[in-house]
This record gives sequence, C-alpha cells and structure tokens, in this order.
Amino acid sequence: MIDIADVVYGLAWGDEGKGKVSAAMAHQYDWVCRWNGGPNAGHTVWVDGKKHKTHIVPSGIFAGKPCLIGSGCVINPDKFFVEIRELKQAGFDTSLVKIHPNVHIITEAHITHDKQHLGHLGTTGQGIAPCYSDKMLRRGIRAIDCFASDWIWNGEMSGKILCEGAQSVWLDIDHGDYPYVTSSTTLPYGACSIGFSPKRIGRLIGVAKAYDTKSGVDPLFPETLWEDPQIDALIREGGEYGTTTGRKRLANWLNLDKLISAVQLSGCTEIIINKCDVLQRVGVYKVFHKGELVQFKDLGEFKMYMVREMSYGQIADLHDIRFSNSPETI
Repeated sequence: MIDIADVVYGLAWGDEGKGKVSAAMAHQYDWVCRWNGGPNAGHTVWVDGKKHKTHIVPSGIFAGKPCLIGSGCVINPDKFFVEIRELKQAGFDTSLVKIHPNVHIITEAHITHDKQHLGHLGTTGQGIAPCYSDKMLRRGIRAIDCFASDWIWNGEMSGKILCEGAQSVWLDIDHGDYPYVTSSTTLPYGACSIGFSPKRIGRLIGVAKAYDTKSGVDPLFPETLWEDPQIDALIREGGEYGTTTGRKRLANWLNLDKLISAVQLSGCTEIIINKCDVLQRVGVYKVFHKGELVQFKDLGEFKMYMVREMSYGQIADLHDIRFSNSPETI
C-alpha cells in the first residue's frame, strides 16, 4: 500500500530542473514514478560530475530506486531501448525500470503525422499528440500488447513514492497557454493516474528558474527576445538548449505574476528556484511583476523581493521557498 506520494512538478514552461530535484530527493523514497508525457520531455542530471540525460525513464534510476513509467505516459519503444542501453552502459541498474501495462505506444505513423501537421505549434516532432489522440479515440496500442513481461509492472507498489512530472503548469492541456501546450496533464493532481487516492498526496514541490524559458513556439516568447544581449547572455550562461531537441530555447526575465498564479492553481507547498547562479554570472537581476519590469542590484535583493511578494500573494499552502544553482554546481 502506498503510504504517501510527494509530487515534483514544473511551475513555468518546462526546463526548470525538475530532474535534478527528483534525483536529489529520490534516496528518501521507495519508488519514483513518472505520470505524463513521453520522449518529448527530457531531464539532465549530474551524477559524480558526469552529465546524464533521460527522456522517459524517471530520475530515480540515478539513485538506484525502482522506477515506474505511469499509465498517463506515452512511449516510443525504439527510443526507450536506446535510453535503457545508454543508462546501462553508464552503470545504472535498468532492471529497476517498469512500464505500466496501460501506457500507450507511439508509432511511426504518429511521428509522421506530427511532423507534417503540427510543426507550426513548435512540437518536438516525437508523435506525442497523435498518440494521445488515438488513445482518446480508443484505437491506441498499449504496452501490454507489445512489451515483454519483464518490463511490465505487476501492480505491486508500497511505501513512500515520489511522483516526477514532465513539462509544466503553463504547458498543461487544460490550463496552459493553449494551443501552445503539451498533450497531457502536467498539474500535480495528474499524478493520481499512477493509481493512488488523492488523499495520499503529501508535499507539492514546484520547481521554477530565476528566469523563464520556453522550448518551441509561443507568442509570449517572441524570437525578437534573442536580439536582446542580456537575454542572449542568459541563454548562453544557462546552457538553454533543449534536452530532447537541442533547440535554442526562448528566454525572458521571470514573470512573477505567472509564477504566483501557477503556485495558487497547483496548491504548491514548497518552491525551489533554480539557476540563481546564472543571474550572478550575467550580473543582471530582473522580474516582471504587476505589469512592470523590476530590477535589483544583486541576488540578495532579488531573493528578498521574491520571498516578500510571494508571501503577500495570499498563497495559503506555500510555506517554503528555496533558491538553488545550476545542476552542474550541485
């Protein structure tokens, strides 16, 4: 029986460092589970000074914990086995990875349709939306239909689990910046699709960055932002290139109004704000708040403002705000 389920999820548009947070916390848990998305997502995790990337396997693999790819996910078998091979070659125990039997399978037809018809929305071309479409049309193929039994989860899980989200609040299919969103539920209640009661949810740990980025297309992130030398410095110093696609991300100063809204919408109890060291290297500290661009003299002033304004934001459940640096500095 599951005793408690803590949830790590993104509060912006993705790429906030959720994988780093999950990997750092994983040793406290009995299972680490992914509940949404597919190989369109990516986590970059540093272990003993070496960089590792995952796309569908939960970050608990780096802590030697049993990992489940939940029923709300979609999977490309070819890319899954490439990822498994790379993780195994790197010395991780891939026998810990299990797939929920109801996970849906991405086919070549899905990928072709994605590339031909959805490119204008800035998708990764991984076949995600067509796969979810077939799922909803009741004509999809599931993992139980094509994976060997060694990979299929037997339904047994107990103890304390960590639920690891992909993408983020403003990419949610229901509440995000539609239509520039993903095809699954990114808010933390979606974690219950793993197979537990909402009453089991404990900590809701939202992850943000000290500035905002977005992969793909979004009117909120016009490409003209790349022409701003300070924004370009954020991208360069932050290494803002997609884990899955390698695309240069669009960036902007942190939108505090959107962050407060994401915290309120999701019921966040704790916030981790990553990549504060990037602001230090660029030497510029700004946030958008109440329709204005506010600038600070140093990181300390930036942090004080963030804590004060979020405390005054009538966020009833929020009780902890922490500031962190880039993954490679952990």
